[in-house]
Amino acid sequence: MNDLPNTPEFSVSEIAGAVKQTLEGAFGRVRVRGEITELKAYSSGHLYFSLKDEGAKIRAIIWRGVASRVGLKPENGVEVIATGKITSYPERSEYQLIVDRLEYAGAGALLARIELLKARLTAEGLFAAEKKRVLPVLPRVIGVVTSAQGAVLQDIKTTILRRFPTRLILWAVPVQGEGAAEKIAAAISGFSALAPGGEIPRPDVLIVARGGGSLEDLMAFNDEAVIRAAAACTIPLISAVGHETDTTLIDYASDRRAPTPTAAAEMAIPARLELVADIAQKTARLTGALSRIAGAARLRLDRAAGKLPDLPAILGAARQRLDDRGERLGLALPNFSTAKRAGLERLANRLTHPREILLRRGNEVALLNQRLNAALPGQLRGAARAFESAAARLAHPEQKIAQRRGGIALLAQRLDAPVPNRLRESRARLEGFSARLESVSYAAVLARGFALVTNAKGAVSSVAQVAPGAALNIRFADGEVQVTAGRQGVLPL
Repeated sequence: MNDLPNTPEFSVSEIAGAVKQTLEGAFGRVRVRGEITELKAYSSGHLYFSLKDEGAKIRAIIWRGVASRVGLKPENGVEVIATGKITSYPERSEYQLIVDRLEYAGAGALLARIELLKARLTAEGLFAAEKKRVLPVLPRVIGVVTSAQGAVLQDIKTTILRRFPTRLILWAVPVQGEGAAEKIAAAISGFSALAPGGEIPRPDVLIVARGGGSLEDLMAFNDEAVIRAAAACTIPLISAVGHETDTTLIDYASDRRAPTPTAAAEMAIPARLELVADIAQKTARLTGALSRIAGAARLRLDRAAGKLPDLPAILGAARQRLDDRGERLGLALPNFSTAKRAGLERLANRLTHPREILLRRGNEVALLNQRLNAALPGQLRGAARAFESAAARLAHPEQKIAQRRGGIALLAQRLDAPVPNRLRESRARLEGFSARLESVSYAAVLARGFALVTNAKGAVSSVAQVAPGAALNIRFADGEVQVTAGRQGVLPL
């Protein structure tokens, strides 16, 4: 028996369709706040995840067509506000949220996400101080990454024109909203990839700038792709994002952080007037230092020069002594030769003629020969008498006496024989010496037909030594002749 005969009967599909219509009609578009969990990306491009809080969980879907425009990249553990419509999935009897917009759930969630990314990039070393590059002193080209509209670009241009006019290259990008982070990262990487000397000049310094805004407006400069592009940039980079109190992660990856875009331009280029004044001051200091160094060196040089002797005077005295010595030397050599020649002539006059020496030596030899011939027979007779007296004193033996007598007779024969021979040998040596002395005697040379020419100074050995009208003495072997030298020859006196 049916207890509820009036209760309508529905199929499962009818109930599921009615629930879906009720949900979509009652709620329409909603904003749901919760933490993303169970995120899964399918190969179709659709994103499936759940939103949960302390008491419940709801399924959510982002279709492929709106995934690139949803506002942010969903991540597990991030608290967001999802905007979409409530619907159901009848096959599983589940209700779900079709999301077309994602936002961070307040500043706390944004800051937590930023701090998490900062900690991870710091651990990788992207913010290390040793990676910071020094800005060039006077860049020739400055690259700017910012929006083409707005006051930021105008402030940078005005500041550079005022300080030191320099070439600017703008890479216009959106600074907030969908796709801004990807375009900023591409601009930084594009500037870094420019080759030196190419068609587009490579900047010497790069400025990434935008004006102030809320934390959500500045989130493009907290994007991981932008941070990595800034850290990998090979050009010195200045970040100038927001106001002085705003801080983004690109400030940690850049080489210098400027509080404002105007301050970034002042960091990038020096003021021309200040540079000229600084150069003038340094020039004055260098000039003064060089003057002081030169003055000190000049003073030391003057002191050292005062201690040195008078070099010109020393040189003059040395030159005078040289002239005097040269003159004296010119006179000394002829005088020396004359003195030596006179001494030689005196010695020659004192020499004994070789014939006299030979005659005297011959007389001495003859006298010695006579004395020797006279003395030997007497010595022999004395020796014989001494021997005979000694034999008479001896009592015996007669044989020994006969032997002594025979020895004395032999000695007498030996003494008689060598004396004439020795005399002949001595006479032969003496005659040889005489012949050698005669051969070197100038008298022998004169005897062969030569003549010796002398003047008042001594022997004359060259025509150049004979002056016209000079008196000469010509000695021959048998006498001397005095002549007078003429221009054409020698004339007899």
